[in-house]
Amino acid sequence: MSPNLSLMLSFLADLTRFRLAPQFGKEAAAPNAPELEDDDTPFTRFVLNQRFTIDEFSILALSIASHLSSTFFDAIVNEYISESNDLKIFGGVRGKNFRGFLPTGETALFLLAGDDLEKRLQVQEMFSTEHFFHKKHILWLEDVPAGEPRMSGKIILAPEYIELFTTGKVTPPAFSTEFPAKRIETGLGWDDLVLDDDVMTQIRELETWVRFNDRMLQDWKLNKRIKPGYRVLFHGPPGTGKTLTAGLLGKYTGKDVYRIDLSTVVSKYIGETEKNLSSLFERAEDKNWILFFDEADALFGKRTNVRDAHDKYANQEVSYLLQRIEEFSGLVILASNMKSNIDDAFMRRFNAIIKFSMPDAREREQIWRLSFPEAVDFEPNGSGKPLDMPRIAARYELSGGNIINAVHYACLSAMSRDSNIVTWESVKMGIQREFAKEGRVFKDLG
Repeated sequence: MSPNLSLMLSFLADLTRFRLAPQFGKEAAAPNAPELEDDDTPFTRFVLNQRFTIDEFSILALSIASHLSSTFFDAIVNEYISESNDLKIFGGVRGKNFRGFLPTGETALFLLAGDDLEKRLQVQEMFSTEHFFHKKHILWLEDVPAGEPRMSGKIILAPEYIELFTTGKVTPPAFSTEFPAKRIETGLGWDDLVLDDDVMTQIRELETWVRFNDRMLQDWKLNKRIKPGYRVLFHGPPGTGKTLTAGLLGKYTGKDVYRIDLSTVVSKYIGETEKNLSSLFERAEDKNWILFFDEADALFGKRTNVRDAHDKYANQEVSYLLQRIEEFSGLVILASNMKSNIDDAFMRRFNAIIKFSMPDAREREQIWRLSFPEAVDFEPNGSGKPLDMPRIAARYELSGGNIINAVHYACLSAMSRDSNIVTWESVKMGIQREFAKEGRVFKDLG
């Protein structure tokens, strides 16, 4: 943890005493801005890179003080008054579990502006949606009940910044109702992805965008003409490589890929879906994440004619989602089994639409060969020949996902016999099971 955090707390303590002392007929000197040592910690790099004003630095200090010391504010206030709850001018609230003092926007107004009305209005601007605190999702004011002053909301520092400043690293967010997404990781590489050459060309173009878009917007000043985000639709049958492609894009560009759990996002209660989406996009903003919405037609489907209140609010969800996707500065991938299910309003706004087709015989053979691990051998079939990959690939029309499932079954069958020999019978049974899932009739090679 950076020693500069202690300097920050000392500065905030002096600032608090400077404002409190006159309320009790006492005097305290105005604090000088702390001189931070460049200790190359995440906290120090963050503060120096942002080039905070002294007021912005003070608000950042307010947002983290209670996380560093649960008695920080109570100890200072109690130097002047035994019951800190009586000091209403200081603002602040108590938490549900945390019983210490939690600063609010009113606390910031008091410490930075006192009774100076013009300065108080300037401080309020630092909590506006136009300030970089909000735009970069660093800190904000908690929402307050309707009719209550906005500045009475708690100052909330984003959890990842608390973790970064105190531990020096940020762990990936865990799946929860507040963050309905799971990180996609893969041990495979581009060579393991078998796609049509035209599709692969489009995927490489997408990878180029992820790698160079930020440089292009900033260095070449195209941010004045081009929206920062990128929206792409992957469509095609299940098992054709849509999820794997998203994972590989993240792996080879150094971006985290999060797969959105739409069953958690969508709610039957009016306004809850929008709330869940808002929380998700706010968390993802400025993180350089790739958002992957699988089976996206469940949420991005065609809007309906308004017949009742349910239709009205369902259409509002789609419209809201369209707006948030257009505002998101990163890559959003929507995956659907059926392109026709996606609302036309979304179709017009995609930067790219990529079709993942069922693999042909040549591609299926390649997938079969790539899917079997090197540790296995193949038992000759009845004619004394090894497993006939070209014939299997030509005879059985399967997706890449189907083939991997069949290989998985055959390998488990071999292992259950304490052997590394994969037989045609086990491969055949694996294929037959995949056909049965889809209600298709299986015919033996003969």
